[in-house]
Amino acid sequence: MWTNENRVRYDRSGLRYPSDLTNAEWALIAPLIPPAKRGGGKRSVDLRAVVNGLMYVLSTGCQWRAIPKDLPARSTVHDYLDLWDYDGTLERIHHTLYVACREQAGREASPTAGIIDSQSVKGAEKGGPRSTRRATMRARRSKAGSATSSSTRRAY
Repeated sequence: MWTNENRVRYDRSGLRYPSDLTNAEWALIAPLIPPAKRGGGKRSVDLRAVVNGLMYVLSTGCQWRAIPKDLPARSTVHDYLDLWDYDGTLERIHHTLYVACREQAGREASPTAGIIDSQSVKGAEKGGPRSTRRATMRARRSKAGSATSSSTRRAY
């Protein structure tokens, strides 16, 4: 419910973009981002700016090439998105924020009950969210001719 207290807490007018992280939001997720790898060059990109770039794309739905010039390059933002998806950073951030939201609402950190409807069952039959991408990908065709198709040709 929008109260005067909530309006102040969710006011984003002081930010460059409404999708930018506040200091409190950044303080929640900054410890979850892994440090730079040892032995490489010093990290030259501001990770908060990278997250702001990701949030900009997600909140506006813009194309990658439409990321504003004052945010990191689209290749940098996209590469970090791929890296954090691969190494589980995005999953850790999501879980931490999920638990914090549940606790803020006065609920236990993990739900004790669930609701299953027919759509959930249909999704589970396909193997859930991890296999969805594989299930929707087109099958690759072999460059070799099919042995069954050539042997079943009819002579007229």
